[in-house]
Amino acid sequence: MSRYDRIDTKLVHAGEPRPRIGGAVTVPIFQTSTFEQDSDTPYDDIRYARLSNTPNHDVLHAKLAALEGGEAALVTSSGMAAISTTLLALLRPGDHLIAQRCLYGGTHDLVTKDLADLGIEHSFVDGDDVEQWARALRPTTRAFYCESLTNPLLEVADLPSIVGFCQSHGLVSVIDNTFTSPVCFRPLEHGFDVVLHSATKYLGGHSDVVAGAVVGRSDVVEHVRQKLNHLGACLEPFGCFLLHRGLKTLALRVRHQSGTASTLAHFLSKHEAIATVYHPSLATHPQQARARALFDAMGGVLSFTLKDTSVPVERFIRKLDLPVYAPSLGGVESLITRPARSSHAGLSAKAREELGISDGLIRLSVGLEAASDLMMDLHQALDPSEDERTT
Repeated sequence: MSRYDRIDTKLVHAGEPRPRIGGAVTVPIFQTSTFEQDSDTPYDDIRYARLSNTPNHDVLHAKLAALEGGEAALVTSSGMAAISTTLLALLRPGDHLIAQRCLYGGTHDLVTKDLADLGIEHSFVDGDDVEQWARALRPTTRAFYCESLTNPLLEVADLPSIVGFCQSHGLVSVIDNTFTSPVCFRPLEHGFDVVLHSATKYLGGHSDVVAGAVVGRSDVVEHVRQKLNHLGACLEPFGCFLLHRGLKTLALRVRHQSGTASTLAHFLSKHEAIATVYHPSLATHPQQARARALFDAMGGVLSFTLKDTSVPVERFIRKLDLPVYAPSLGGVESLITRPARSSHAGLSAKAREELGISDGLIRLSVGLEAASDLMMDLHQALDPSEDERTT
């Protein structure tokens, strides 16, 4: 497959077994916990589902490595399993982590509570302030953690400088690429060491599987794999099958979702009931030029706030017909949520305020509906003169 460089082709063909297993065009589900082995098989070569090495795992690992341009890949039972296992593999008690300030709430809690309980220290820094990174650096600093697009304000850190900073100081650079997916951005091509995904989102894409992924340097991924084997956060074969299936349409979905998100962001930015819109396609986005230089597409998530004098947030959400009020993102259906009550509910009100996550902030994950239908739905829900409809 090395002669085919386009991601569309890799999504379909990379990692697929040759010859096909029993002639099956789709890799079958190997719903077995263990496999027959020779009496002299070394332990590391044993096939066992907890060790993430069934044929379903092998295909996924090869495909994900090809998509991100990594040496190796590993799937896990959730995005948080990928994040926590990676950080636990890289950090030990007494070590120090530098992390971008505005992170997914689950990651923030992991760093500030669970890792802290293990004696692992951290410093949060702005994604643009290189001098601040230098001040945060300690002899015990081991890694730098960031997100390609932050959740939920869609900030774009100075990712090239983060890579350079880590290379200069011998740090492992770790990036959560969930919001962009390899269709929009491939961090390893820009020098990052490890890429993480909540594969529950765009990689799976159908709101029917919970999974995570780790892709990067073979030595780091192997270290994470050993830790994962001990922690047991493996992805079951049926989950592997669902993720494998979802990946094949990733490029089609993400390009459509990104285009629609841009259309809706521009529509909302001109609407009189809207105060602020966050999406890197907008000229008002402070890192738009950087996003255009780094990303092939701007992503399918946007966030916005309503003006104080406009339709109340609760009424606006109730009036929507198409977006489902639910956490998560990246599915074929549009999902709408309030980060202060979902992804970042674990943070204190003061912490959310410091990060710019207000109680009125709304996050919209765009699905595969027609942009015109979503725009019409948003328009009617924002109309303060229209009576609420009953269902």
